[in-house]
This record gives sequence, structure tokens and C-alpha cells, in this order.
Amino acid sequence: MVKELIVKILRRVDAAKPTGSVVSIIMPPRKQISDVSKLLTEELGKSSCIKDRTTRNSVAEAQTSAIQRLKLYNKVPPNGLCLYTGLVMEDDNKGEKKIVIDFEPNRPINLNIYSCGLNFVTDEVKKELLANEPPFGFIIVDGNGALYGTLQGRAKEVINKFTVELPKKHARGGQSSVRFGRLRVEKRHNYLRKVCEVAESCFLVNDRVTVTGLVLAGSADFKNELEKTQMFDPRLAEKVVKVVDICYGGENGFNQAIELSQDALESVRFVKERKSISKFFDEIATDSGMVCYGVADTMKLIDAKSIARVLLFEGSADQICHTCACSCVTPTPMRLSYQYVTPEKIAETREFTDQDGSPLDLEGTEVFTEWITENYRGLGIELELVSDRSPEGTQFLKGFGGVCGFLRYKLEQELLLGGVEWTSDDEDFM
Repeated sequence: MVKELIVKILRRVDAAKPTGSVVSIIMPPRKQISDVSKLLTEELGKSSCIKDRTTRNSVAEAQTSAIQRLKLYNKVPPNGLCLYTGLVMEDDNKGEKKIVIDFEPNRPINLNIYSCGLNFVTDEVKKELLANEPPFGFIIVDGNGALYGTLQGRAKEVINKFTVELPKKHARGGQSSVRFGRLRVEKRHNYLRKVCEVAESCFLVNDRVTVTGLVLAGSADFKNELEKTQMFDPRLAEKVVKVVDICYGGENGFNQAIELSQDALESVRFVKERKSISKFFDEIATDSGMVCYGVADTMKLIDAKSIARVLLFEGSADQICHTCACSCVTPTPMRLSYQYVTPEKIAETREFTDQDGSPLDLEGTEVFTEWITENYRGLGIELELVSDRSPEGTQFLKGFGGVCGFLRYKLEQELLLGGVEWTSDDEDFM
């Protein structure tokens, strides 16, 4: 399921107004349906002890609906399963209706949640599925085999793995020690070559590296040999951010490598974030005319199809930033025109016009962060989320509103933006 559809489903769940207790179930890929069904059956039995009749009925209704919906699944889908059931208010607030929403996430979800309460659990799901986290690669290598995996956010995936039987340092006899030593070195060399070749097939697509950073881990000296060997692709070698010692191989070693390399992974994210914001500041300082900032100006240039990339503060949803999607009716052919409007303007008037003064019909309003997250691919825009953990991030949020756009080409922005020159707060910028 695509990310944009996940956004719509979660928005629908958030908009629901429960009239009583509702059930939220989040299952990781390897969870057993029978275990969750057994848990729901036990909880349904306990609900009969609730004294309040209204609460007892709402809990029983939600849990029964969840049990019935899980009967449609033989096993948990490859990416996990999210299930929401309960009674909510009708759209006109004059009655109540039962909703049952279930979907497979757009990527593997590493959450195991059962909740029966007054609200649906969506915050953890949003952080897990909608976060724009860069992927990191892991190579777990020792004398027993190699494992290749990726970590994106909290979702980990094993891409490939294989085992090997290498000769020990000593043999029972039957051949000279020199010959035995030569064969042992040759087999170790061939094994290391295979590790490098498989790494290229896992982390290189169309001659481009698919991961932001690479971690080498293992319990023996193979990881150090892998880092130093010339057989290791230089494009992958330059992505190595850390080499860690672990006690295990295989998937247990993968889990341990993730724990031991968290500091390096955070550092890579931090450096990439600071690099993007610093580039924006450099463009502002040189007055290159290749960037814009603020929701209003960014929206106008997005509508003009002049924006190539948008930097967005990941917490901007807390700000009251709305977009107004309007469709032209005259005199031009029907098309969607995107504008930035404040909630106050929407309350005051329902009349909108484009830059030529042509009337527009209001199609709907959305929070800016939700709109750009859902539509950036269709608009041909790259979206990068940044935080305020660095001084540059704090300055970007306070001085420029946490929103900026990089233009595809230089243009006369003053004319396009209605003759309004940009102003900035020098105290915030400096």
C-alpha cells in the first residue's frame, strides 16, 4: 500500500469521534493471528465484569468486531497489520456507527500494540510508517557466513544471507602444513570475494548506492579484512560509518549491531540534515534567487511548478498552516490551483481568485504538512524533513518558519509573488 493512501486512512481514523471504548491492534509481520485472537477472546470475557453498561457494551462491540475481522486472515501480511474497530459518531453528529478499518502498512512495521481505550492509537504508527528516515545497510560477517540487512527508522529487513564452511587452523594430517595453510588462505580469500560481490548486488542499484551509511559487524577479524580489501567496492567503502565487534552471527548479530551502532547512525542523520540546511543558508547569503521560504511563497511557486525540493520542519504540523485547493472554472480549463490561506480568511470569505483574477471554486482545505506529504510525489518534488536538534535547525525554524523550497531554475520571483519582496528578521537570522 502506497504511503499517500496510508496518510488518508490514518487521517480518517484520527477524524473519527469515538462514543465509547475502541480497539487498536498493531501486529508486526511475524505475529501469529491465533495469539491475537486468543488475547481478544480473553479480554472479551473480562469485559463482562465492567459495571457500567454503556462502557461494557462498547468494549464488547469493539472486541467482537476485531475478532470477526481477524477471521478473514490466515496469517499476518508481510508488512504487518493495523486494525481499528469501535463505535464512532456519525458525520452529522446525530447518531453513531460502527467502523472496522484494517490495512497492511506500506513497509514492515516493528510495533506490537493492543489498546482498548477512549481513542485510537495512531501516533506510534505515524512515527513508524511516515517518518522520512534514511536507510542504513548492515553486513554481518564471520567464519560461519554473512548476512546483509537494512534499517530504516525502526523497520529492519534481511536482504540476503548465506553460510560457509571454512577450514580450521589445524588438520588431522594427510597433507603438508604448507599445502594446508595455502588451501586455507585461498578459501578465506574466495569467501571474502563472495562477501564483496553479494554486497554489491544488495546495496548497489543502477550503479548507485541505495543506503546512506554502512555498518560492518562480526565476531572475528573478517569485518576488518572486508574494510581493508581492494575487492570491496569503493562506492560502498566510502559509506562505511562504523565497524563493530559483536558476539553472535546471523540475525542475533544483526540485532546487536543495530544497538551498538546507534550513535554512528544518529551522527550520519545529523550531518545530512545540517548539510541541507546550510545549503539553504548559503543560497540566502549569496542572494542567488534559487530558494524561497515561508508557506505562502512556497505554495505559490509550487503551483507555478518551479519548486524542485522542499525542506520541512518535522514538527510543523503544530503550526496553523493550511492550504486551499481550488479548481478554476472560468475562463481557463478545469485544473487544481493550490493556494495558502489562513483559517481566518476561510472563515471570512468563500471567494477566491487566481493570479489573473479568475474566480475559483473552493474544493477543500488541508493542513500544509499533510498536503505536502501526500502530494509531493505527484508534483515532482523531493521532500526532506529536518529537526531543530542542531543550531542550524533551530535557526531555520525560528527565522524562516520551518519551510523552504529550492527552485528548479532562477526566475523573477518578485513578479511571480505579486511584487512582494522578501523580508527577514535579522536578529533571528544572525
